[in-house]
Amino acid sequence: MKMKIDKFVIAIIIVIGIAYLFPQWGVVGSPVPINTISNIGISLIFFFYGLKLSPEKLKAGLKNWKLHVLVQASTFLIFPLLVLFFRPFLQTEEQTTMWLGFFFLAVLPSTVSSSVVMVSMAKGNIPAAIFNASISGIIGIAITPLWMGLFVNQAQTDFDFTEIYTKLMLQIILPVVLGILLQRFLGAFALKHSAKLTLFDKSIILLIIYKSFAESFEENIFSSVSILDLLLLFIGVIVLFIIAFFLTGFMGKKLDFNKEDQITAQFCGTKKSLVHGTVFSKILFGNMASIGIILLPLMLFHAIQILIISVIASRLARRPYP
Repeated sequence: MKMKIDKFVIAIIIVIGIAYLFPQWGVVGSPVPINTISNIGISLIFFFYGLKLSPEKLKAGLKNWKLHVLVQASTFLIFPLLVLFFRPFLQTEEQTTMWLGFFFLAVLPSTVSSSVVMVSMAKGNIPAAIFNASISGIIGIAITPLWMGLFVNQAQTDFDFTEIYTKLMLQIILPVVLGILLQRFLGAFALKHSAKLTLFDKSIILLIIYKSFAESFEENIFSSVSILDLLLLFIGVIVLFIIAFFLTGFMGKKLDFNKEDQITAQFCGTKKSLVHGTVFSKILFGNMASIGIILLPLMLFHAIQILIISVIASRLARRPYP
């Protein structure tokens, strides 16, 4: 089996390199209006997301409620609790910032596109994957800020729930609702040009990543991060994924899920959305100089989840389909 390197992961590495070499374009006072472009881009991402959401498919997906509860519990409860376990062991400010990045990763919703693609490859329950990945993004709009509000306040940042949810309403919820309302008219168009819309999504995400890291490099935030810290971060991300993956699989077996539902539970319940993560980071941590460090666990997790799940999905794809 040939291993393919995800092009988007390569693009992220290149963008971080550009941010390191040319941080001046992404900081306050830059002649390039990156903030305005990314704000408009975020709204368009979620408008197109709403266009591709089928109300009929969402209604049909409600029947398999045990699977849905497990996936959403894994996404928004099991992951955060696993990371919360390590909070009492924090000793330095650098460790606290790194832990905040892990916790931010843990409370994010599942990713739609790769979850559905991987479930399809592994011959899992595709309709349930579509339902859970889609509904996860909607739930995350409410849950993620609530989780983060418990600890970002303690980091002495300007975290105003009224302002946060106003931004979420205007930039995310309103475009999603508008997209859903126009789905019957423009849904076919969105599906036809899905590849182009995905490219647009990724371009906006790369722009947000560039700005986040440019500000961190300009403030010299990464000078406090050692090679050992990065190694521990890498190991921590792998361990977090493996524990969540096997724990979700164990619970699926206890609930007597068939093989297709088990695959969907593990694949959707252990994925984290880079799209939501970069968008939420811009809204939640807009004034934090250490935003680049906070995004590091998510970047690594994104690459690792694609690599590991791809291998597992390829193995499951070779089994006889019932």
